[in-house]
Amino acid sequence: MRFIPARILPARLRRDKITIPVVRLQGTIASSGTSFRPSLSLASCASALGKAFADRSAPAVAVIVNSPGGSPVQSHLIHRRIRELAVENDKKVLVFVEDVAASGGYMIAAAGDEIFADPSSIVGSIGVVSAMFGFHQLIEKIGVERRVYTAGRNKAMLDAFQPEKTEDVERLKAIQLEIHDSFIELVKARRGERLADDPELFTGMFWTGGRAHALGLVDGIGDLRSTIRSRYGPKARLRLVQPPRSLFGTRAPAVVDFSAAACGAASGLIDAAEARERWSRYGL
Repeated sequence: MRFIPARILPARLRRDKITIPVVRLQGTIASSGTSFRPSLSLASCASALGKAFADRSAPAVAVIVNSPGGSPVQSHLIHRRIRELAVENDKKVLVFVEDVAASGGYMIAAAGDEIFADPSSIVGSIGVVSAMFGFHQLIEKIGVERRVYTAGRNKAMLDAFQPEKTEDVERLKAIQLEIHDSFIELVKARRGERLADDPELFTGMFWTGGRAHALGLVDGIGDLRSTIRSRYGPKARLRLVQPPRSLFGTRAPAVVDFSAAACGAASGLIDAAEARERWSRYGL
């Protein structure tokens, strides 16, 4: 067999160098995004996660998390996909928090076997929140009548254009408690005895990375590059794995419906404002 000098082989094929795949999970978490602000969902990151965990030579996969949260369903789906891929491919998962891993962002981070954060990262917010606007007084002032016809007495509950009903709010809070309990159990299952016995842990409170370390929400203070090199040697390399893109970087529709585009733009502006509010909640 002909000898091939190691220095001319790709880094991923050299035995003397370890390459760690890196997947970046960033943004507010929602089932679909907009042109104003793309979102993080299982659909948007599944391909990159699959490629990263398929690297047979890598002993671990690094996941960068930078998210203020969002959809609990998408958060859980991403968390579960990471754990399934880790078990199927026998990989260790190292999570690195950048600015924030809060609410659904922390649910994703909890998929890591180890979590690292910057001292100034924001971590936690293990809770559930629902936010909406009430417009019924506004439409009364401008002389607009709201007409809603339903089959099923609860079909129009929490309608933003009708006065709030006590029973509707109680129903929403009951659902929130169920989701919150599920979130708590997930964190306890993943973090176990590493969690501190602190009454504030599951109240929706959030902390800096340093305090989160003391509470057991993260395992260490450190950044991606230095931690990987400390763990796997100074020659360890990082390989960013990104989702596939079209020729022009985005997937544009073949036919443009301008009326739909106008409605989408208005909806997109509202979504962008809500996403901005999620980030600003943590001072970002």
